[in-house]
Amino acid sequence: MATTSDQTSDRTSDDVRDPDLVAVQEGPEAAGELTRSAGLDREKILQAAIDFIDEHGLAALTMRRLGSTLGVEAMALYRYVPGREDLLDGVVERVVETLWDDQDGDDVQIVDHSGWQDYLVRLAHGMRRIALAHPAVFPLVASRPPAAPWVRPPLRSLRLVESFLGTLCEGGFSDQAAVAAYRAYSSFLLGHLLLEVTQIGAQVSLLDQPEGDPQAQRETDLARYPNLSRTEPLLGQDRSAAEFEEALENLLDRLERVLHEAKNSGGDIGDL
Repeated sequence: MATTSDQTSDRTSDDVRDPDLVAVQEGPEAAGELTRSAGLDREKILQAAIDFIDEHGLAALTMRRLGSTLGVEAMALYRYVPGREDLLDGVVERVVETLWDDQDGDDVQIVDHSGWQDYLVRLAHGMRRIALAHPAVFPLVASRPPAAPWVRPPLRSLRLVESFLGTLCEGGFSDQAAVAAYRAYSSFLLGHLLLEVTQIGAQVSLLDQPEGDPQAQRETDLARYPNLSRTEPLLGQDRSAAEFEEALENLLDRLERVLHEAKNSGGDIGDL
């Protein structure tokens, strides 16, 4: 059976022209490649775990097997990662934090943007490149318990949500509008990217999902995140049903416009 990496390499010629996939395929080798003689630290262990999941899948990951790839006993890992759950949380954090790197070019880096539209475009392509580079890891990004109950995958770090809200508010959005945009945008990304990694062979069933710690979530310190602190009551509102209906209505309206345009032009319905 082909691995996820094999399936990714078998994408059609159309995919080669995909700028996000090209960036993944032609980018620099993943940092932190390990040898048996290299000293252990948490960052090296997390990178080794990402590489292991990329090659073998999440279900195959155990502390013993990860230790073996590093040339050490499993017990040697526990000095840096207390257990498998902490390891998986660390993998998610490390992968998401690559959004702040500038290794893949100017259209991925999200700090030096030129307005909220440019920011959202850069962020979307950055998240997509993460999913394409690590399709077997991305389901973890989509499913691990977040730092707070209103943090929505795949935009799941407090730093990233703070950046998102701050950028939109600076662009003239009200708090309510920025929160609504965050919800709609995260749903858009999650749906598209989970579907895409599934199509290239990723296992997206929720494996080993802990329930999370509600007390820890309630005690999350937002002192360093003023936008999050101010909008937390809005973020905490459950509007899942309404958002589903709104998204469905928007999709139907868009399909109707495309159909109307096709009829007027006498041509086929094009891509949405």
